[in-house]
Amino acid sequence: MRVNVTTNAGALNRDQQLGLIKDISALIAKAAGDASLKERTWVALTEAVPGGWGIGGHAYTNEEIVQTVRKLLGKV
Repeated sequence: MRVNVTTNAGALNRDQQLGLIKDISALIAKAAGDASLKERTWVALTEAVPGGWGIGGHAYTNEEIVQTVRKLLGKV
């Protein structure tokens, strides 16, 4: 199993990267009902360059995407 996760640049520190990969691998195995998938799941983390995120037809910089997501979540 392969999973690709894209974040804005600098969104995750090393501990968050490790935790995210561990959690995703466990979720895949649980969803499939196959504990062995945890050890066979490859998770690729990719950081989008500024302007590399697009929502609603607009390419966002890292700062813009953070502001937009906070607004959408009501955390502005």
